[in-house]
Amino acid sequence: MTLTVRRSDKDLQTNVTDELLFDSSIDAAHLVVLANGGVVTLSGDVGSLPERHTAKRAAMRVAGVQAVTVDIVVRDPGASGAKDSDIAEAANQMLSWAVDVPSDTVKAGVRDHVVTLSGTVNWQYQREAATRAVMYLKGVTAVANTIRLIATTPASDDLKAAIDGAILRNAQLDSHQIKADVNGAEVTLRGSVRSWAERRQAEKVSWSGSGVTSVKNHLTVTA
Repeated sequence: MTLTVRRSDKDLQTNVTDELLFDSSIDAAHLVVLANGGVVTLSGDVGSLPERHTAKRAAMRVAGVQAVTVDIVVRDPGASGAKDSDIAEAANQMLSWAVDVPSDTVKAGVRDHVVTLSGTVNWQYQREAATRAVMYLKGVTAVANTIRLIATTPASDDLKAAIDGAILRNAQLDSHQIKADVNGAEVTLRGSVRSWAERRQAEKVSWSGSGVTSVKNHLTVTA
């Protein structure tokens, strides 16, 4: 039994490494991949925050990966020449130009090259859009999203039925393996999925429910 697990982890480590090397947007020369029981750990350093996120997504799309831990750091942010004040000015300008971030709802502060987003929006996709708007700026090493969700309408009594229907309609999801529990404006997902892509899709579907302010994703990825 032990030998089987080790062989599987070795294969997983090789496959994730190959995927990182295959992706032209990742400089994998400074990355290290470890696998243990289906859990992949990425360490090392990259040149930018988007590259860090891309490396994580690359590992997550490899078959057999059940979880990903990212210990990658963004190297030498000062090399970009950007000061915290420069990044803050650029970040707030990007937020003001983003079509999917409501005007005058989100502000960006910067300390030690880490951008902190604050404010309130109505939908999760707007929170995610705010992160995307600033993460590609030079010198940014991390984004802390503290934006609060305030739903414009309360969650309806038929929210569970609406989410169940959306999961059933979605060609990327196996609705027989996914259970959505609804408590007020909070959705909890349980069950099993075949990949991280399916897990993310189920969460995205749940966030689309009207009035949802919290999604707890307890779906497990089965190899």
